[in-house]
Amino acid sequence: MYTSHLSRRAVLAGTAAVAALTTVPFLPGRAQAVEPATGYRWRNAVMGGTGFITGVLFHPSVRGLAYARTDIGGAYRWDDRTDRWVPLTDHIGWDDSNLLGVEAMAVDPAHPDRVYLALGTYTQSWAGNGAVLRSDDRGATWKRTDLAVKLGANEDGRGCGERLLVDPRNCDTLWLGTRHDGLLKSVDRGATWKAVSFPAAPSATGQGITLLVAAGRSVYAGWGDSDGTADHPNLYRTSDGKTWEPVPGQPTGTAAKVPVRAAYDRLTRELYVTYANAPGPNGQSDGSVHKLRTTNGKWTEVTPVKPGGASSDGGTDSFGYGGVAVDARRPGTLVVSTNNRWAEVDTVFRSTDGGRSWTSLKDTAVLDVSETPYLKWGNDQPKFGWWIQAIGLDPFDSGHVVYGTGATLYSTRDLKRWAPQIRGLEEASVVALVSPPTGEAHLISGSRDIGVLYHERLTASPSRGMATNPVFGSAIGLAQAAAKPSYVVRTGSGENGNGAWSNDGGKTWAPFKAQPAVAKDAPGPIVTSADGSVLLWSLAHWDGTVYPAHRSADNGATWSEVTSLPKGAVLVADPVDPTWFYAFDTSAGTLYASTDSGLTFTARATGLPSGDAGFQLAAAPGRSGDLWLSAKANGLYRSTDGGASFTKVGSCRASHTLGFGKAAAGASYPAVYMAGGIEDFNAVYRSDDEAKTWTRINDDRHQWGWTGAAITGDPRVYGRVYLATNGRGVQYGEPA
Repeated sequence: MYTSHLSRRAVLAGTAAVAALTTVPFLPGRAQAVEPATGYRWRNAVMGGTGFITGVLFHPSVRGLAYARTDIGGAYRWDDRTDRWVPLTDHIGWDDSNLLGVEAMAVDPAHPDRVYLALGTYTQSWAGNGAVLRSDDRGATWKRTDLAVKLGANEDGRGCGERLLVDPRNCDTLWLGTRHDGLLKSVDRGATWKAVSFPAAPSATGQGITLLVAAGRSVYAGWGDSDGTADHPNLYRTSDGKTWEPVPGQPTGTAAKVPVRAAYDRLTRELYVTYANAPGPNGQSDGSVHKLRTTNGKWTEVTPVKPGGASSDGGTDSFGYGGVAVDARRPGTLVVSTNNRWAEVDTVFRSTDGGRSWTSLKDTAVLDVSETPYLKWGNDQPKFGWWIQAIGLDPFDSGHVVYGTGATLYSTRDLKRWAPQIRGLEEASVVALVSPPTGEAHLISGSRDIGVLYHERLTASPSRGMATNPVFGSAIGLAQAAAKPSYVVRTGSGENGNGAWSNDGGKTWAPFKAQPAVAKDAPGPIVTSADGSVLLWSLAHWDGTVYPAHRSADNGATWSEVTSLPKGAVLVADPVDPTWFYAFDTSAGTLYASTDSGLTFTARATGLPSGDAGFQLAAAPGRSGDLWLSAKANGLYRSTDGGASFTKVGSCRASHTLGFGKAAAGASYPAVYMAGGIEDFNAVYRSDDEAKTWTRINDDRHQWGWTGAAITGDPRVYGRVYLATNGRGVQYGEPA
């Protein structure tokens, strides 16, 4: 996932009071006056993960019970009966979307039904504060406490942890380590929190407390803001729950600068800690593994392979260490992972003698990704992993090891054969959707994490995997020619070109023969004329910098700048007349139109809402000049004269994204689907009468945070709608 690296807000001293902590019951969603008139069934269009698994936690007392967390896509519980993950945070609504990032999780060893989540995606000034959820029924229902501090589940260090812990001396006491605000403590099972004294002071690095782990009756805390020297310790402990002190004899130096994760072997009373010179998941080039015998305070380095040697590509084999887990049944047996090891590829090391010797499980691994073919990354063989910071070892099965990557969760039962254990867990950040009117697939999706997928079936990961030729790590634009649905174009971030076209509806692709010079760093969205003869490419950098749009009339072989079109304008093609294009200049609130196949644009309607780059423009299928402008909180506007004039739609308070699907029986106009607001909250709606009236089709249990990127109905199946989420993949709904 992508993290915005903006300036951090001012930090508080570790002993400062944390004010304005409020406790509220976490009823699913807000108190809402509109419920769906017709029940909908919602499911994920199966991709098979595609996002960063930042934590996995087996319950130590219950066979088959485990939890997983992600950086922006919520938390999950493993259901051993159905062999799949159950989402636990889909009820989080639009206004609370910052809470879909899970900073940490904790279970109570003595009470198997209790589970806790620390939520909050970003710590920047524009982000909301964090919250703690607590459940007595394994996440079926929650109670929520809002915090007065921010958490950073999608920032550097998001694979560290866990930062949340049930105290081993008293299960009513919980600890929460923060990035900028020191250590918090709750004595009422997470209902209220207060700051407690901690020896280290936060800095601007944004790491703070990186881990909390119980070892016997003591609690250890990792500190990520240390410089790795003896004068600035990075590992502390408390034996009485009141006072904290540096752990004597702890390792120092660059290779032990940041404690990433820790695990306690209760059979040998040894604490294992993985270290790196940076929190990760990126930026690590050195690291180590150490163990502490808690009975006598003796430290021993047990690093499997020291970074810094020669790599197979002639460079340096640089990496850090990430995950660590111990075998609850076999003393001295544990697994650790490397992280950010690109040349030699990351691995999981296993030791059965307390770290004196190690075996790389990658060396004998047989990977089976038949259930998630995208993991072949185009035409390559699947890789053992990258961004491995989450790792778990089943306390009831020594052969069952799982580890998270930047895209999936791998699992083995025999330490040799590995396959994704990912069913039910979908974490893509989706930005574009197309539902073709004909052909094998009912859906083509584009996401920030996995490029473009051609979904032959909605219930299985696409058999072709991600679109190739070229492979995009991140999709930006996706468009289909309305009168020639076999023609599809896409844009995105790739190493071998940033644009491609398809003549078979998106099954296979060919790269544009050329592209504008700035497209490499600023690919931006793209549209195609109704007959596929003309392309318009709106070029924009991820940081918001916009560039002149470019036009091609030869399938991307040559491009020319469209000087009459404002930079960054939102483009859409007329679905009937191939010579017409429309563009909305958000900065000025002006609609532009072209009647000469995109060669020139002239202003038409003016005085429309302005100032927000997130506005969207949609054209109703099968109708020339029928335009809909989603102006976010400014509402919804419609034009039936090609943008010469617009009328505000009175039934709609806010509109963030809008699309069309098959018309209802007896209706002449397509069904309209919208993520927006009819009353004082945002939800998902369908209208069968051209937006005169709306029916809410999601409910309080199915909200998925922010859903303003894309929505489209299915042109072949009335009532079916596809919704892009920012971290929960593509959700599709159908009347129950």
